[in-house]
Amino acid sequence: MAVSSYQSRDADIDIGRLSAAVWRDKWIILIGSLVITALVAVALMLATPQYRSDARVLIDAGESVFTRPERDPLADQTRLDQEAVASQVEIITSTDLLMQVAGELDLASRSEFNDAASMSAFGRGLAALGLGADSSDVAGEKRVLDAMRERLTVFPVENSRVIVIGFRSSDPELAARVPNALARAYVALESRAQLQNTGAAADYLESEIGPLQDEVRAAEAAVAEYSAANGLFMGQNNSVLATQQLAELSTELSRVRAERSALEARVRSVESALDSGTSVDTLPDVIASPIVARLTEQRANLMARQADLSTTLLPGHPRMQALQSQIGGLEAQIRDQARNVLAGLRNEASIARGREEELNGDLNTLKAASADASGSEVELRALEREAASKRALLETYLLRYREAQSRDQGEYAPAKARLISSATVPLEPSFPRMVPMVGATLFVSLVLMVVVTLMRELFSGRALVPAAVAAGSGAIPTADRDDAPVLRDRVAVEPPTDVDEPAAAPPANDNFSVAAVASKLVRRGAGRALIVSPAGGSGAHNTVAIARAIDARGLRAIVLDLSGTGLASRLMDADPADPGITDLLAAEASYSDVIFGDGASGAHIIADGNADPDRAVSGIERLPIILDGLSSAYDIVLVDCGATDAAGLNRLVSADSEIVLSVDAQSGESAVDAARDLSEGGHDDVLIVIEEEGGMPDPVEPEPMRKAG
Repeated sequence: MAVSSYQSRDADIDIGRLSAAVWRDKWIILIGSLVITALVAVALMLATPQYRSDARVLIDAGESVFTRPERDPLADQTRLDQEAVASQVEIITSTDLLMQVAGELDLASRSEFNDAASMSAFGRGLAALGLGADSSDVAGEKRVLDAMRERLTVFPVENSRVIVIGFRSSDPELAARVPNALARAYVALESRAQLQNTGAAADYLESEIGPLQDEVRAAEAAVAEYSAANGLFMGQNNSVLATQQLAELSTELSRVRAERSALEARVRSVESALDSGTSVDTLPDVIASPIVARLTEQRANLMARQADLSTTLLPGHPRMQALQSQIGGLEAQIRDQARNVLAGLRNEASIARGREEELNGDLNTLKAASADASGSEVELRALEREAASKRALLETYLLRYREAQSRDQGEYAPAKARLISSATVPLEPSFPRMVPMVGATLFVSLVLMVVVTLMRELFSGRALVPAAVAAGSGAIPTADRDDAPVLRDRVAVEPPTDVDEPAAAPPANDNFSVAAVASKLVRRGAGRALIVSPAGGSGAHNTVAIARAIDARGLRAIVLDLSGTGLASRLMDADPADPGITDLLAAEASYSDVIFGDGASGAHIIADGNADPDRAVSGIERLPIILDGLSSAYDIVLVDCGATDAAGLNRLVSADSEIVLSVDAQSGESAVDAARDLSEGGHDDVLIVIEEEGGMPDPVEPEPMRKAG
């Protein structure tokens, strides 16, 4: 298949073309899908039906609250994580367990699991010739095991501790028996493993308990001997007796010191009152004396009588003086009694100081004894710790041993898995599912046939259209042709034409005809054709004719009228009032406003326009950009340059440009001069087109042009 020329430029997909191609081939698509579906249905009907059933096992501790050992509840959590569940899957699919189930169900006698017994003579012959596999060379157990693994499916349910054991077989009863037998064998295996672990643990603990008991007795005896040898007798609070006595004596010394300090303070207060001559009957220690209390009471009575008599007697009266003398005698007795109290306080303070000195001596003695016992106490604590650790280990071993022994003797070993759902005999086969599989085949085949049709249409290039000329210009329609030719790579340059000889008449061959020049432009892969007309008459005719010839080949062509005469526009049914290239250069119109369709073909035309020439000339720098934009949307851009020279073409020439010299019978020497000017300007490879006899019909009164979009 040839590659379309659109692949060398930006292109869009024509959805309408693709839809039309699908509708065109609808019967092929439908018949092809039905054929594929029928073949699949026949294959499914000939296939051996397979039945599937599954059992479910829960990985969980089988202990009850009455038999659970007294231990850390976190100890058994490690067997409940996802890794532990995955490990149980591997145990279920282990070779030993599968072979145990195979032997229990006698799977080796079934041809489904042992194809060597049912191998035909023809198959044996092929195997003997090396054209087929000889299953008899494989061990019977290996064949059964491979067949079981092929039909067995074991997987954990996500986010749970449930394991699904699935099995498929051509026998529905066997499809249910195998997973049930495998689940029971797995639970029994776990129970036996638990029982074996319990028995092994009991034996180990029994062998460790005897020596450990001897070690505990020896450690405790060492503690007692060391305590007796070093005088480390224990008091209250599990402390050494010397240390305990030191603490008690220190407490007593603190109390005595506080009592002595209080007595000395009381002595100082009484001495201060006596020395200063102030009243002593206000001191707590003096007031506490019964004698001082009586004397104070008598003085108060005398002072009351003196106050009563002072109302009738003068101070010098004998009675008043007698009362005053008695009051003075009582005050002297009170002070004498205060001195007695002071003497008693001094005696108590002296006794307290003596007691303090005695306690200080005893404390120093106990400090020395406690310091001597501290070093021995460190060693004693080490011996006690060792004895305590061995005693705790012994108690733990004894507890575990009793638990293990009770389980082992009672053969009680709860498995950490249990069967929660048994497999049942399936009523319908799991394969083949005729209705859903045939429906899915029909749908997929329809989609594939449609995709093949669309890909064929895309690779042929018929469903590709050039990209829009510029943003906002809208899509430009393309001719609906199935025989669009392919732009080939540019071939070798044509031999230069001898421009010294006038081309007044066409040569014997048709190398200079419109069709020949159009073929050369297509063959050379020209993206832009600059048509020069020395006489100015035949240029427009030949330009329009070449555009229509290229359009007839299925390629997209557009004519840009830069001749200034407007003849090409009129030949393609142009309306002088419509905008054109000058309006585009003056920025007064967009691409979609200036591109129109030819009334006689699928080619497009951009007329000369009606904008102000000065404004159009001021925007002449945009002309190369406009030509590049048109080249990205069309296969070839035909520029009618009119009567111009080589210098005027320099702005329009590009890498994929071809220059065409349009000659007619009236060109004469002007055609020779134009060819010479182009050659001197560096344009040696010039194509010549000669207007055919009869030319083109004269332009008619233009009608409103049809928009390209």
